[in-house]
Amino acid sequence: MPLHSADVLFRPFRVKSLELKNRIVMAPMTRAKAPGGIPEYANVAYYQRRAAADVGLILSEGTVVNRPASRNEPGVPFFHGHAALDGWKKVIDVVHSEGGRMGPQIWHVGSLGGKSGWEPGSPVESPSGLVAPGKERGVQMSDENIADTISAFARAAGEAKRLGFDTLEIHGAHGYLIDQFFWADTNRRPDGYGGTTLKERSRFASEIVAAVRAMVGDNFPIILRVSQWKQQDYSARLAESPAAMADWLGPLVDAGVDMLHCSQRRFWEPEFPDDDGQNGLNFAGWAKKLTGALTISVGSVGLSGDAVDSFAGKRSTNIGLERLIERMEREEFDLIAVGRALLGDPQWAEKIKAGAHADLNGFDPSAFAELI
Repeated sequence: MPLHSADVLFRPFRVKSLELKNRIVMAPMTRAKAPGGIPEYANVAYYQRRAAADVGLILSEGTVVNRPASRNEPGVPFFHGHAALDGWKKVIDVVHSEGGRMGPQIWHVGSLGGKSGWEPGSPVESPSGLVAPGKERGVQMSDENIADTISAFARAAGEAKRLGFDTLEIHGAHGYLIDQFFWADTNRRPDGYGGTTLKERSRFASEIVAAVRAMVGDNFPIILRVSQWKQQDYSARLAESPAAMADWLGPLVDAGVDMLHCSQRRFWEPEFPDDDGQNGLNFAGWAKKLTGALTISVGSVGLSGDAVDSFAGKRSTNIGLERLIERMEREEFDLIAVGRALLGDPQWAEKIKAGAHADLNGFDPSAFAELI
């Protein structure tokens, strides 16, 4: 791939108070390597390496809000409490010292368990006490639980702004709590937080976004991560048509989302393959077209295999970025998030900019085990 063809990735970008030197985003990737939930030196250095190597925007791994069972692994970092927030202050200060920009991803796992079998000390909570269709786990959230959770997201957002972060991302994807409200198979509530339509089931997320917006003010950018697929069911789809997608995402943008981070397993796949005349728009492309919001695309960027392959222990090799460049040139979406390629190679963005494609590392699943 000629060097000049990657120029689109290195164009500046601005939304509200956030100014980026390029269009490359480090995707949030759960590391669960913060002892006791507190970011330490290794965590600080992990983000510093990417900031120093030309990543435009870093999104942290999921950091949990102040709810009794908001995380599903003991090493998942908190985004509350003095010790954890002091750790995150060190992270953002060092990222800024390297010329980078960063936002925490704010998270609640709901009833989805972790891989190690660890259990929190309190009952897990979800819309209807379900983790998957017909599979019970934990308790159904009361109105008080819901109100307290919305407040916890807002407080975490306020802390992000106070600490000096440049933006924040709300995790509403991949089968975790907010996504469990979206998904009809896990949201069976008969009250105003349930419903037969995606628009009705978006109420919980919309109220979180509105509370976060009220906390951070008008000029602080809010990102929301969304997905069709779930860890509980890789083939699940919330929106089977553009109209359904508009009903799902429109209220979230109206509530205050500036950017939709649209997660799919392979960014180049069309979201609605049977819809003619749209040039094969992917998820982020459709979200941008339907809502007018800025969008971030993500999904197996630069690699031969998707995340599911990596979780199964398969190595991914480097592939060209032609499909990405083409889509970004036609402004199908605004930013591109890079996950495993950046996890295994902190200098990925720097190498792409220099045209040093032969020096890229690819991705070995052993990288999941350490903070490289």
